[in-house]
Amino acid sequence: MNSNSPTSLLTQQKFLPYFITQFLGAFNDNIFKNVLLLFVAFANVESLPISSHLFINLAAGLFILPFFLFSALAGVLADKYEKSWFIRKVKLLEIAIMSLGAIGFIYESYGILLGLLFLMGTQSAFFGPVKYALLPQQLKPEELVPGNALVETGTFLAILMGTIGAGLLTSVEYSKYFAAGCVVAFSILGYVSSRFIPESPASAPDLKVQWRPLKLTRNTLAIAKRDKATFQALMAISWFWFLGATYLTQFPNFTKIYLNGTESSVAFLLALFSVGIAAGSLACDKLSNHRIEIGIVPLGSLGISIFGFLLATSIPESLPSFTSFSEFISYDKLWPLFSYLLLLGISGGIFIVPLYSLMQHRAKVNERAQVIAALNIYNSLFMVGSAILGIICLSFLELTIPQLFLLLAIINSLIVCYLFYQVPIFAVRFLMWVVTHTMYRVEHKNLQNLPDKGGALIVCNHVSYMDALLVSAVCPRLIRFVMEEEYANLPPLRRFLKRAGVIPISATNRKSIRNAFNEVEQSLADGHIVCIFPEGRLTPDGDVGEFMRGMEIIIRRSPVPVIPMALKGLWGSYFSRYKGTACKGLPSRFWTKLEIEVGTSIPAEQASSQGLREAVIELRGNRR
Repeated sequence: MNSNSPTSLLTQQKFLPYFITQFLGAFNDNIFKNVLLLFVAFANVESLPISSHLFINLAAGLFILPFFLFSALAGVLADKYEKSWFIRKVKLLEIAIMSLGAIGFIYESYGILLGLLFLMGTQSAFFGPVKYALLPQQLKPEELVPGNALVETGTFLAILMGTIGAGLLTSVEYSKYFAAGCVVAFSILGYVSSRFIPESPASAPDLKVQWRPLKLTRNTLAIAKRDKATFQALMAISWFWFLGATYLTQFPNFTKIYLNGTESSVAFLLALFSVGIAAGSLACDKLSNHRIEIGIVPLGSLGISIFGFLLATSIPESLPSFTSFSEFISYDKLWPLFSYLLLLGISGGIFIVPLYSLMQHRAKVNERAQVIAALNIYNSLFMVGSAILGIICLSFLELTIPQLFLLLAIINSLIVCYLFYQVPIFAVRFLMWVVTHTMYRVEHKNLQNLPDKGGALIVCNHVSYMDALLVSAVCPRLIRFVMEEEYANLPPLRRFLKRAGVIPISATNRKSIRNAFNEVEQSLADGHIVCIFPEGRLTPDGDVGEFMRGMEIIIRRSPVPVIPMALKGLWGSYFSRYKGTACKGLPSRFWTKLEIEVGTSIPAEQASSQGLREAVIELRGNRR
């Protein structure tokens, strides 16, 4: 069994107690909220302190409000204190809240229960940052994606099971007693499981804690904005929650008005969506081979737009009035809509997992929980925004729900284009992912030798025109390539390559060489990874040619670690000079097995052209 697979993580103490704790927390939250809302919906008017409609809207607002008030403080505390200890304190708070909630259920004290929703939101606000900040400390880098895949799977299945469980609880005799017992029992089980979470040392024990909400919130948001790629990932995650909140809010009326479905039909659509996200999260881990593969994000986003559009346009023109759930799901004209909804969820799972992993990976260790706290703040803002959009579109503009779904698909497409423009790494990684997963079977070796941060110079053998694309795909960080000016300035690609960080150079133009060396020096000083192909041209015979001396000039000017890398199996491909000229005739090899091996970094003072060439030759071995 693969040690990095989700199944394997569920057998390890460093992950299983944490997974159970967060699953039970999400499950219990949804049991409590939905039981309360169902009780309110069917309660006598005299027993409610306010109207049911106002109660439901207040409930939603009171649950979200603590994320604005306390997320920043929660992030500071999660960075300051040992995380398993902090989680246990939060779970004890949950037991206290649920115990009061149980009393509220039994005595039907809806005013008290409304106030407890605020406390539940507070508990969730404090749990969120430590929940995600703990993962990178407990898991290896290669386990981060499967770990996040399981967390997202568990979260959405917990939401689904909590929603369905609430419906079952409220339908039985003595429902208030069963509900009271369940919320307390599950909160206790969550605390018990948290006792088995291994210790995770404090990331920033010297942080000073002062609860000044506005100042803390400003500081937290400022921390999240320091790294552009992290902030864009954070915004993309919040956009996902905007979409999810909009869809989930509209499912009941969408099912009732446009599909002629019943309450059980609503639960079925919710199940399809939630199971889809869970399946997409696990599929993302499989597709990315347990790595942070940002190239999959646009694929998921594209799926959200396509299947969101198809969902909105696949409603049959005429439908019978369904009297039972079995009639609803067996009506074959609705099956395309069901499949589009499932695929929409799968696309969402593929979209969200790499973003969470990237955010956790790139955030500084001593600021990670605060970055996640900023995410919670933005998530709350976006979810409020989704409610406002629904009100404006459905009430003031008088759009239909399918038209609202179409609008979401269109806006999502614009968001994707914006992300591509703002952060070219998304576009580059998408292109790399498509290439490496459709043209070749690529194996990677010793990727741990690539640095997580800081400047470094990669030197690699040059076999084909695909080399830069393949090398780009091995590293979650953006790699800046030194490329022949003739190709870098091709009109169709020039703007894209410039935004992707390509550094053009012409061996026959002194000004071009000087500018390229200056740009390489600046990039390495700024902490980027730069890759050069020191042979200066494609190999004519599959062997590693002599390295040009310009590489030593770069090393002298920028004494950063030098990392040898070898491409194996590309000689003979359509893009190599195996036939004398690259791209000659028709391709004769498909789905070729390739290997990319990364060597141990060499200190700049020990690096030389000849030594690095020998290191690359040794890495490549006999396989050309």
